[in-house]
Amino acid sequence: MSRKKALLLGDYTHPMYHPLQGVDAEVSRILQDEMTVQCSENRNLMLMENLAGYDLLISYLDDWKGAIAPQQAAGLLSYVSGGGALLVLHNGISMHNRYEVAQLLGGRFTGHPAPRELRFQVTDPLHPIVSGIENFSMEEEPYEIEFDNFADITVLLEYMNEDGKSWPAAWAHNYGMGRVVYLMPGHSVPSFNNESFRRLLLQSAMWATRTKPRL
Repeated sequence: MSRKKALLLGDYTHPMYHPLQGVDAEVSRILQDEMTVQCSENRNLMLMENLAGYDLLISYLDDWKGAIAPQQAAGLLSYVSGGGALLVLHNGISMHNRYEVAQLLGGRFTGHPAPRELRFQVTDPLHPIVSGIENFSMEEEPYEIEFDNFADITVLLEYMNEDGKSWPAAWAHNYGMGRVVYLMPGHSVPSFNNESFRRLLLQSAMWATRTKPRL
């Protein structure tokens, strides 16, 4: 059986806040037993003819200025709706600047307070993405998210902010024939050293690509 291929897109040259350097190596190590990871900042790889060669797209894009072109957004939507897999990490949700991509993601970023120690609570322990994962804590940038009203989302993790309000920290849903996962953690390289988050990322990639766990 040929190895599955993942494409990790981020920003090496001019990231606004979240450089791909270092994160690329960590994601590659986390997934190395299951798939080959290609890392790039070339957004034209989101064109449909380019995405067709990958089993999984991982977004770590710092797209806060809305730099995704209409053709790239169209390629992304066609890829996922046709059966592709999308895993969005932390700042990758910045693709929400295009409304059609926000609907694909299932939600949009609305702001965040200062980074701090967060306690993550598993909300759907029967879902394969969080199988074997207990509640855990880590230093993280607490993104606040507003869901799309039409998205049928399964929330997998929540955290409580300093104001006592609970916010989603991970979710999954189907989009057409494809699957989408969003993981809120991932602000910087140290986030990827947390063992619970590493397992969460691996199991997210496997669920999104319909990869069965090894016996």
